[in-house]
Amino acid sequence: MPLIPTPFRALVIGSSGTIGAAFEALLENHPACTEVVGIHRSSPSPIDYQDLSTIEEAAKSFAGKAPFQLMINTIGILHSADWMPEKKLDDLNAEQLQAMLQINAIGPGLTMRHFSKLLDPAGSVMATLSAKVGSIEDNRLGGWYSYRASKAALNMLIKTTAIELARTKPNAVLIALHPGTVNSRLSKPFKGQQIGRPPLDAAQDMLNVLLSLDREDSGTFISYSGERLPW
Repeated sequence: MPLIPTPFRALVIGSSGTIGAAFEALLENHPACTEVVGIHRSSPSPIDYQDLSTIEEAAKSFAGKAPFQLMINTIGILHSADWMPEKKLDDLNAEQLQAMLQINAIGPGLTMRHFSKLLDPAGSVMATLSAKVGSIEDNRLGGWYSYRASKAALNMLIKTTAIELARTKPNAVLIALHPGTVNSRLSKPFKGQQIGRPPLDAAQDMLNVLLSLDREDSGTFISYSGERLPW
């Protein structure tokens, strides 16, 4: 039986990004969603992974609006104006690795720490966008060192948090969610415009998965298609 009740309230973290904005638009028109709140770097309660102190402050600002039955964290980085994913070991550098870990692992980990307190103990889901290339078992091509490592670290944080949360909020589910290739700023340099899906289609696929989750799904790595992915 799905955990998210009807009706439900939702929080989208990173709602200024392509996927976050698509989730917010979908939820605003979803008949079972009575309220959706989006937060990002420029929102009234800003959250910015370049300034990790904003995470706890943002969570505190929503304490009076809790509980939420659905939370989706869409914040992540693959490349910047200064660097692209590494093709070989000689491309690996401390600056890029540190940036990837801060945005893709440390920020989301602290978000789980502070925002999981706002989850409805009666039934709720918190999903954090990960990536299939973060799967150690599935890695057959190599490359993309920093991105792979940051998403693998994120996956471990999600798994570990889910184990602890099961003791205090057994009806709150935490998952790592793989969105697939989406037409976005993140995927544009990698032919995303040709091989990706429109953001609204991708968000709808993922929302269908989220609304079908039950307690046994907590601490798993799931694709937008509902497939369980290897860690």
